Amino acid sequence: MNENAIIIGGIFGFSAILLGAFGAHLLKKKLNLQQLQSFETGVKYQMYHAIVLLILGFQFPVTSTINNYIVYAFIIGTVLFSFSIYALVLLSANNKKLKFLGPITPLGGLFLALGWGLLVYKYMLI
Repeated sequence: MNENAIIIGGIFGFSAILLGAFGAHLLKKKLNLQQLQSFETGVKYQMYHAIVLLILGFQFPVTSTINNYIVYAFIIGTVLFSFSIYALVLLSANNKKLKFLGPITPLGGLFLALGWGLLVYKYMLI
């Protein structure tokens, strides 16, 4: 069992519910349709990977290096991907821009893809 994956997965799931409700109820009036859809994408990816982390946490022992790489790739990817989307949307809704955030989203996607790739690789070795 990987308790870190379970804890982070739980935190991601909990915060995805809160952020989803925040987006659906409070931000609906402040965001245009494209911004709202982007925010929802961040929430969806966060929740998907929260569930994956919970499943992996109950299945993966901490002792395996590849298991740890998979878990950390999903954690880093989710933070970079989803939270950069939240920041970009909220900043654009307030007519502000932080240019350095733009490349962070695809970098997060790359970490998510790496996590999935490592997961496939792990089970190809068996």
